[in-house]
Amino acid sequence: MHWLKVFIAAFFEVFWVIGLKHADSPLTWTGTILSIAISFYLMIMAGKVLPVGTVYAVFVGMGTAGTVLSEIIFFDEPLKFSKIILVLVLLIGVLGLKLVTNEGEAEGGETS
Repeated sequence: MHWLKVFIAAFFEVFWVIGLKHADSPLTWTGTILSIAISFYLMIMAGKVLPVGTVYAVFVGMGTAGTVLSEIIFFDEPLKFSKIILVLVLLIGVLGLKLVTNEGEAEGGETS
C-alpha cells in the first residue's frame, strides 16, 4: 500500500514538472501547485514507513522517466534512441533498488 503512494506521487510529479514549464494561466498554475502538494504529501507519508532513500530514488526515477516520455508523446520533444535507452536503464535501476529493499529494513522516521 505504501509503495502505491510512491507511484501516485511520481505520477503527480510528472504533472507539476510539466506545469512548471508550460503553465501560463491561473488555472494551469493552480493545477501545478496542487500537483506539487499531492506529490510531496504522498512521498512524505510513504517515507514515514518505507526507507527514505529508496522512496526518494523510486519517486525521482519514475518521475523523470514519466516526464521524458510525456515530453516526447505530448510536446513533440525529439525521440532519440539514446534517450529511451537511458530512461530504461534508469527504470531498471529503480526497480532493482525497490526489489532489494525490504519494507521493514529501515523505517523512514518513525520511532517507537
